[in-house]
Amino acid sequence: MQIMKKVFIIFLSCLLMLPAFAATEFKTTAKSAFLIDFDSGTEIFAKDADMLMPPSSMLKLMTLAVLFDEIKAGRIGLDDRINVSENADYQNPLWYPASKICLVTGQKITVRDAILGLIVLSGGDASVVVAEKIAGSEIKFTENMTRKAREIGMPMSTFGNASGLPNENNMMTSRELATLASHIIADYPDLYPMFATKRFEFNEYKTDWCRDWGRTHTVNYNKLLFIMPGADGLKTGHTDKGGYGMVASAKSGGRRLIGVINGFKGKGHDALAAEMKKLLTHGFTTTTSRIFYHSGDDVVAVPVWYGRRNTVMTTVDKTFAVTADKKTGLSGVRVLARYNDPVAAPINAGDVVGEIVAEQDGKVIARGNLVAREHVGKIQFLARAWKNIMVMIFGK
Repeated sequence: MQIMKKVFIIFLSCLLMLPAFAATEFKTTAKSAFLIDFDSGTEIFAKDADMLMPPSSMLKLMTLAVLFDEIKAGRIGLDDRINVSENADYQNPLWYPASKICLVTGQKITVRDAILGLIVLSGGDASVVVAEKIAGSEIKFTENMTRKAREIGMPMSTFGNASGLPNENNMMTSRELATLASHIIADYPDLYPMFATKRFEFNEYKTDWCRDWGRTHTVNYNKLLFIMPGADGLKTGHTDKGGYGMVASAKSGGRRLIGVINGFKGKGHDALAAEMKKLLTHGFTTTTSRIFYHSGDDVVAVPVWYGRRNTVMTTVDKTFAVTADKKTGLSGVRVLARYNDPVAAPINAGDVVGEIVAEQDGKVIARGNLVAREHVGKIQFLARAWKNIMVMIFGK
């Protein structure tokens, strides 16, 4: 059997080629910023995106991701009630200056209220309740957070608690915060809409002080939800030392962008939202994107050696899209499927059998896995022997 590396041209644009991403430069006073297209993963803007920084309450996104895994697996339900320990009691000095729901030792809150408390009120006390429910203690829960981070492609992030309160071990990059946001949007479609909640009124306060607190703490700190059509998440953060930060996402014209800002020294959450709106608007107005394949779409039939079928239909393991400068569009772009011809059986559905790439001006601008859509079994010994004879005699 002779194996050849085969290239199959799927899409070719032969229009005049212009320089990619020739748009005017975006500038921000934030220490770090990052902007990507959700479908293609293409980086649109980056400023010190790989610098480790305290994430403040943006870290709660990882707390939520770990909780969402438990919900997705059916181990925890939204209507389940979880205990509030002394560690999450509003009278614990830890919570005096911090964002909180305002909980009391011994009460039970629903998982749904804990999630909304984390998203809307940035409730650090709720993060402790979640951590203790899942791992028994907050410090043990940070091991879950670290493990989750590594699983989804976040090699640099470290965690010292579940709330994002100042801790020397709480360090994340803007790029990895965007990775986390992409994961939450893609993997929890039933839960993600909760991030667009503008107001949350907790109805189970146990003290007069907390009831007074609750009357003035109902509106989401994410002010982008109120000023940008299409904005639907995700989380803000703030410390006096680190400044303001936000992980945000918005949809416009069928596209979704994800932006991250950290170390912004503006005056309050309104200024932070305005800065994020500028970043996202920059991405929407200067770039364009096209989806070529969704997971499950047919891409190309790949020849199979020793298979019960002669070919296996391929697809992509995740959405394959291309993002380009709006002035250029897809001019000069070609999309290729690359694979070994033939691929040896047996082949299981989901096995990587090649890659799909997009090239522009001779440079790869997007890359994804080409995977088998179906199982192809291997033929038995006598059939393989006959196949070998046929190849020797007829060359096929």
